[in-house]
Amino acid sequence: MTILVVFFVFLQQIQCFMSLSPSKVNLFLFLKLPSAFWCGVRLRSITKEDSRATVTFRWFNQNPFKSMYFAVQSMAAELTTGALVMNAIKESGQNISMLVVSNNASFQKKAVGTISFTCLDGAPIAAAIQRTITTGEGQLLSMKSIGKDQKGDQVSEFNFEWSIKIKSK
Repeated sequence: MTILVVFFVFLQQIQCFMSLSPSKVNLFLFLKLPSAFWCGVRLRSITKEDSRATVTFRWFNQNPFKSMYFAVQSMAAELTTGALVMNAIKESGQNISMLVVSNNASFQKKAVGTISFTCLDGAPIAAAIQRTITTGEGQLLSMKSIGKDQKGDQVSEFNFEWSIKIKSK
């Protein structure tokens, strides 16, 4: 019995240092961000460098102009940037907080069908986390997520500025 308990504790410790997976993040959406989940936002892939989320136009997430409501697009775009930050924080093993401090968006065409949002800004996150660990000062990260329709046409572009800092004990 004792060996079994030690084994499960060991597995939990290993798992806390493992990267996030789309299924873990989508479960997080269901439990902590149900509005995004019910609107159809789903993380599809995540690496240290990039992440991709999709959302499909439906009655539930439409605006009066028969396209996807801008806030639904914003949720999917924010997920692609935030998941990269969450992943890097998890891999650092440190107790670090994260918060969106600003965002802006531009829209190029109606969002109908399945829209894929991609963020390719994962590379500088680890360096910013290391700076906040070393200096104890907060860091700002500027990240962009591009939304494209099924034809590959850009429908929207979102820019998020994330603040990260070590949590006080």
